Amino acid sequence: MPEPTVVTATGTAVAADYFQSYSVVGLLAVVGVLFVAVAFGAGRLLRPIVPTPEKLLTYECGVDPVGEGWAHTQVRYYVYAFLYVIFAVDSIFLFPWATVFAAPGYGAATLVEMFIFLGFLAVGLLYAYKKGVLEWT
Repeated sequence: MPEPTVVTATGTAVAADYFQSYSVVGLLAVVGVLFVAVAFGAGRLLRPIVPTPEKLLTYECGVDPVGEGWAHTQVRYYVYAFLYVIFAVDSIFLFPWATVFAAPGYGAATLVEMFIFLGFLAVGLLYAYKKGVLEWT
């Protein structure tokens, strides 16, 4: 029986050659999963299991747990953190843009794209300001 072929831009290639690169990735994934499974299994077998009341207590920052586990937390701190993450991640996109902008033939198109991108950021910041999210009281 002839081997199946895959037509490529440069001609034909045997399907076995085509899927060989995928078999390497699959083998690497299996080895990775086995490595993690063996590490967790060895940890489970080798660790001492001696539960005491002190070990079973909830522990946070060296403070003994007192009272209920429910505490009121201000949401605005999370909003500030979220806004920081958004603008930090968006600023990362400025560096590749700067390298493409310097390349010949891409100046005008990348400049327009970057101003559209910065416009979206400005609209989001204006929305947060109008909603009163940026007021620290």
